Amino acid sequence: MDRYQQVFENNKQWISEKTTSDPDFFARLSKDQQPDFLYIGCSDSRVPANEIMGLGPGEVFVHRNVANIVDNNDMNVQAVIQYAVEYLEVKYIVVCGHYGCGGIKAAMNPTDMGLLSGWLHNVTDVYRLHYDELTALTDETQRYRRLVELNVAEQCLNVIKAAYVQKSILENKLIGIYGWVYDLHDGQLIDLEVDVKSMVTKNKDILAKQSFLY
Repeated sequence: MDRYQQVFENNKQWISEKTTSDPDFFARLSKDQQPDFLYIGCSDSRVPANEIMGLGPGEVFVHRNVANIVDNNDMNVQAVIQYAVEYLEVKYIVVCGHYGCGGIKAAMNPTDMGLLSGWLHNVTDVYRLHYDELTALTDETQRYRRLVELNVAEQCLNVIKAAYVQKSILENKLIGIYGWVYDLHDGQLIDLEVDVKSMVTKNKDILAKQSFLY
């Protein structure tokens, strides 16, 4: 049996295991979803959102793309955020990067990769914004890991630029926006303790042009 057909056999086994341990699992899951979390992460196959959070189906609304980028001109990610905030009324928005991210590494060593190069300009902009800090790191691995962290922080700032996110915070529906990094080497989730409001203050001149509410 090839890998493709194996997936369907795995699915049958998974259904059997779920219904054996919980006969109402699918009946319950088929009802309206009410996740507390919106998770925006990297498409990397080694970072399964639900599993690393220890949560089950229906508990996390997920959007993933290369290098966990929140581009304010990307209708895909913006539609996901708006739906999560306005219709699902999530309580937490998480941007999660990971050490060992291929997209971040590619942005650090730019080459012509076609469409992907254009997408990764978002990360090269982060590098430019934090150029002095990053170039002060002589160890390439440390610089790489720090860019992963800085990219997460900047994407958190991009999340809060959206008017519907600001509105939800002001109405005390959305508790907060959080930046995490997942370490592939030991499976640990690290809270970067991103201070979004401090970042807003620091960037208030730029954000004022976007009708920021704070």
